[in-house]
Amino acid sequence: MSESLHPAASHHLPPFITAPGETDVLMVMMGIILVIAVLSFGILFLRLHTLPERIAHKGHKLQFEIVAVLGLIALFTHMHIFWIAGLLLALIDFPDIGSWLSRIAGSVEKIAGSQPGEGAAEQRETAGVEERAGAAAEQPEKHDGGGRHETKTRPIKHDELSHA
Repeated sequence: MSESLHPAASHHLPPFITAPGETDVLMVMMGIILVIAVLSFGILFLRLHTLPERIAHKGHKLQFEIVAVLGLIALFTHMHIFWIAGLLLALIDFPDIGSWLSRIAGSVEKIAGSQPGEGAAEQRETAGVEERAGAAAEQPEKHDGGGRHETKTRPIKHDELSHA
């Protein structure tokens, strides 16, 4: 290395200066460190960014889809308020009102004397009967020439009497 030195250069050079034509070990090591640092920062950023979604998924929250959409909006718009809103939604535990309402409905059905769950089936049946009755009421009465008119009647079912 001393043959290629410039006459004005110092005779004692630091080890990171390489001779011409040799591999620069410091540059290769810094390149590897830079690639690892960029990948680590990207992974850390994405893990932190999906934190609200992972919290909501782990807790089996009802609002999981909303939190996920807020996270995507925050990712693409770079507006941090969406991420904060998603984090708050993921941490808040909303009460399950649907189960309360179904328990109340089951208790009311027991008080009424029917089996729990039958009310929904009966409601669908009566809705069909009411639609048919409404359609029959809308049909015009048929008149024959003698002033008499005929109407269509149908037998009333036992289920209908219990609702009267």
